[in-house]
Amino acid sequence: MKIRELLKNGTIKLTQYKIQEPISKTRILLMYEMGLQNEYLTCYLEEEARREVIESFEKHLEELANGKPLQYITHRQDFYGFTFQVDENVLIPQPDTEILVQEIIYICKYREETPKILDICTGSGAIAVALARSLQVKIVASDISQKALEIASRNAISNHTKIKFVQSDMFEKIDGTFDVIVSNPPYIATQVIQTLSPEVKQEPILALDGGKDGLDFYRILADQARLYLKENGILAVEIGFDQKQKVMDIFEKMGFQEVYSQKDYAGQDRIVVGKWRKICHFHQK
Repeated sequence: MKIRELLKNGTIKLTQYKIQEPISKTRILLMYEMGLQNEYLTCYLEEEARREVIESFEKHLEELANGKPLQYITHRQDFYGFTFQVDENVLIPQPDTEILVQEIIYICKYREETPKILDICTGSGAIAVALARSLQVKIVASDISQKALEIASRNAISNHTKIKFVQSDMFEKIDGTFDVIVSNPPYIATQVIQTLSPEVKQEPILALDGGKDGLDFYRILADQARLYLKENGILAVEIGFDQKQKVMDIFEKMGFQEVYSQKDYAGQDRIVVGKWRKICHFHQK
């Protein structure tokens, strides 16, 4: 069977199963099986595919048709211009999260001293690595999952960054104070998870489930971060598209000042940021 036929058959199958972007996903999968770069695939369309390529392609195509994320097959996802290893133990980094990275870079860019950053719920380490590559900073990254931290550590090494990783249930084993605490925590309401797409439902439930109303981790972050932030320290989090006001209210209730939000590339509310000013909070009391 020729490469062209594999590409055609794969696209048809994914289309029949109503998988989004069937042409792109079939192409990427086929390149992965053949060990090719994107610009070279067209040169091989008329060649006969090796049997092992056909067998592996058809096996993984079936997994795609059944909702397995492509990134969990290729074990690769690009984020903020860097390449990350991913598997079923971590969330797949998404372009929307780049907004959070950009905001932290802007916040830290003009600081006189080297900022110290804590990335809570680091997962694949995408946020921490992107910040470490973009800024002169000291970064601690934590996650409750040891398997996630193993992947994050490999991503830090492959992207030539120095990050301290800590296995911790939120702030349980965190020491010291920080200029910035950043997090993309679980924020999907428990009952909503079963309504998600088959692909999303295959991502780790530990990284999705934000409790009954999806806000459990924001309450913990806003409450506990106050103990680990320096004066004028920043807490910045990713949020769900409909959580802006609720998360801002949580921040303000906990005493954060100058709370604001930013939208993502699609115009959806995507991050909330607040400043912790101990002096102002003391005077308010």
